[in-house]
Order: sequence, then structure tokens, then C-alpha cells
Amino acid sequence: MNLTHPFRDEDGDKLREECGVFGAVNAADAAAATALGLHALQHRGQEAAGIISFDGGEFYQRRGLGHVAENFSSSEAIAELPGFMAAGHVRYSTTGGSGMRNIQPLYADLASGGFAVAHNGNISNAGTLRQELVSKGAIFQSTSDTEVIIHLVATSRYPTMIDRLIDALRLIEGAYALVVMTPEGMIACRDPLGIRPLVMGKMGDATVFASETVALDIVGAEFVRQVEPGELVKVDFDGNVDSLHPFGARGSRPCIFEHVYFSRPDSIFDGRSVYAARKAIGEQLAIESPVEADLVVPVPDSGVPAAIGYAQQSGVPFELGIIRSHYVGRTFIQPSDGARHSSVKRKHNANRALVEGKRIVLIDDSIVRGTTSLKIVEMMREAGAAEVHFRVASPPTAHSCFYGVDTPERSKLLAARMEIEPMREFIKADSLAFVSIDGLYRAVGHDARNTACPQFCDACFTGDYPTPLTDLATREHREAQLPFDKVA
Repeated sequence: MNLTHPFRDEDGDKLREECGVFGAVNAADAAAATALGLHALQHRGQEAAGIISFDGGEFYQRRGLGHVAENFSSSEAIAELPGFMAAGHVRYSTTGGSGMRNIQPLYADLASGGFAVAHNGNISNAGTLRQELVSKGAIFQSTSDTEVIIHLVATSRYPTMIDRLIDALRLIEGAYALVVMTPEGMIACRDPLGIRPLVMGKMGDATVFASETVALDIVGAEFVRQVEPGELVKVDFDGNVDSLHPFGARGSRPCIFEHVYFSRPDSIFDGRSVYAARKAIGEQLAIESPVEADLVVPVPDSGVPAAIGYAQQSGVPFELGIIRSHYVGRTFIQPSDGARHSSVKRKHNANRALVEGKRIVLIDDSIVRGTTSLKIVEMMREAGAAEVHFRVASPPTAHSCFYGVDTPERSKLLAARMEIEPMREFIKADSLAFVSIDGLYRAVGHDARNTACPQFCDACFTGDYPTPLTDLATREHREAQLPFDKVA
């Protein structure tokens, strides 16, 4: 379910990651390290944050709506989370909804002891599994798809916790990067295609896991490697690290949008600097779609690296023609109706002295609904820009994501409704161009896209979904049986 919440653009015109996860085991101050790691992952989820810790005997938990700093910045908050193992989570919501009961990590007392799980991704058959579990007597405490994992583990008949988890994951479709805590230690795992990211590091005697390498940097951990697609890494309290690959080799399909937008530029994803990849995307844009212009202007902040690459490749000067306010938060108060401004006006302002009379190339990471792009183009024209050319550092986003990215339903995606020229007319630009799918692949260090076996999950651009979508197919089948005027 796609929900509107106070952190997103008012019209939902930006793709958002669902969440970020962090875990530390055999760490002297596990909760403090986890809170710091979550700070580095804040961009992946700003709706809520939670941490669960374990001291060898008891599990402790603290969670709250809002940013990490609002919930875990005080020594008192960390003192509530003693122990040498901790897992944390920052989130947006699509599957499930807002509210305290869906804040992760989720925890349950199972027959074998405490079980906590932090999940980044989306289970695309969660609805079907949930119905089956409820029909057998399961009682759910949240509306999160993650709770399905807990019930599947609880009802598995295998004798060991690791085998129960594997048994549960065999029933799951979609994308997941998990950090799991049990009384025996920590387990980290990725879905068999590695759609969602997860990396492992060392911090002294401690082992840490995180959605991005930048979180390792912030806590002073050394990057060891990424958790491989389909791998489960088990770490016990003696520091033993075991690796299991129970799902066989299926090939890797990591989400290519991590390079485009989701990951922080100072992270390493799939073995490549995110910053370098975004600059290279800009270079590809300049090669594929040059235009006579005076300035290259990024839409801050996500368009900056690609704009630098475009400027360097094209020779057109890079300038900050749009200034972003970093102090627009969820408590922004409108003083009166007459002073109300759109979210774009609150966040961005044209640098009039720079852009007036100039031919501008605007660089942004993506176009979703198109409303934000329209407002930014209009803002440039109001500031006196002579021409406004729009260049996008990703192919057209024409398909919804079902793997843990908040996208509008397909009918609301501009590229699903229009070809390039009507899109250009809609956002009122003088020209519009997107990087090609092959150009995107080259920019992130691969050859042109292998259509028979793509190297990434790029379904939001191509519609080529790498896993079954059981819940979607069930819903579409049900809607097909309804009279037209009853379909929601």
C-alpha cells in the first residue's frame, strides 16, 4: 500500500527507499553503534526508527516515530538498550502502514526464545501467505509484511533456528535483506537475487551488518564484503562466522536504482563508488543527448553528481542555479493561507542572478509523476531563464516497484501514460531526454544490458520483474471478476 506521510513531497513525486537496517554483534556498546549506523542510513527511511538489543539473557527494545536523533540521541535512550548485540531499522512505509506497531525491528517470543528481525525490502506474496497463516489460527500484531517471516519461523517444524529461518525464506517471494537476532547470535541474509543491499564489516571483535558501506564508515568498521545473494551469515557469541547458501545459484539482480538515487554518494554498491557511477551517468547523458546551453544546473541534491559528469563531458559550465533549503522538516508550519507555498518552493529556490537570460540544462535523477519537474521548470522560467532543457539520469520510470521501493501505482507514473514528447510538453521544458538503459548499464560498469539475463533488477524501467508477483496477480484476477464500476 502506498501511503502519504509528512516526510515526502506533498504530491508523492519522488521514489523512496523503504528502509535501512544495521546490526552489531559482540560489540561492547552494540546499541550505541547501531544508533550511529542508523544515523548514516537516515536517508533510507525517515518515518520511524527502532533498536532492539540483547545482553545474553533479555531482549530490550525502543522505537519511535521520526528521525534517529529524535529517539536515540540521549545517553538515557541508549542506556535502555544494554547488551553486546543490537539490530536497528529506519523506515518508510508502503506494505503495512504508519504507526508504532509497524516500527521495526519486530520482536516475538517463540518456543525457542526471543526472535527479532529488521527487514529491508518487500515480500510480494505476503498477502497470500498472511491469509494462509490466519486461516490456520495465526494472530498478527502488525500490518507489516515482515511479520509474515516471524509466523513462518514460528510454525516451522525444523529443529534448529537457522533451519526454521531457511524453511520460512523458501516460501517467500520478493526482496529482502534481513538482520535477525536470536539467543544464539545474529543472522544476516539477502534474497536469492540480491535485490536489496547488505554488507558486512568488522569493528574490532565485533561483526556488523548494514544496508550501505557508509554506515560502516561512520561507526569505524572495516568493510569485509557484501553479503552474497541468497547467503545467510551466522555469527555466534564466540565470534564464529558461518556462511550458508541454501537456495543454490540463481544469478545476481541487485536494484540498479541504488546507483541512481537510493544509496548515499559516499557508499560503495555492487563494487562501484556510487558517486563515480552517478558522474558516469551524467557523462552518458551528455554523450547521448547534448544540447547548446550556457549552464548545467543540478536539481539538488540528488542531481549533483550526474550534473558534474554532464558538465565535464559537455564542456558546459556547472553552476548551482537552484539553492536548496535543508531546514524543511515535518514540523513546517504555514503561517497563513496567503503565505502558503508548494513543497518545491519551500525546498528549492532559483538563483536568479545566475540563471537569468541563460540557456539552462537541468539534471535530475528521475521523473515520477512529473509534477515536481514541472514546478522546477516553471521556477527557472520565472527566474528569467531563456531556455530550460531537462535531462534525466535514469531511463523513464514506467513501471511500479514491488521490491521495497515506494512508487505510485502505474497509472500515476508519467512515463507509463506518455511518450517523451508529451512528457516534455507536460513539464514545459524546451527539450527532454533520459539516459538510455544501455547507457545506464555502461555507467555503472557493465556492458549494454543483457536482455536474456539482465545484470540488475531494472523492472521500474523495463517491466522485467525477476520474481513472481503472487499478490499482484491475485488482486488483478479478483478485480477482473468484478463489475467495472466496483474495481477500486
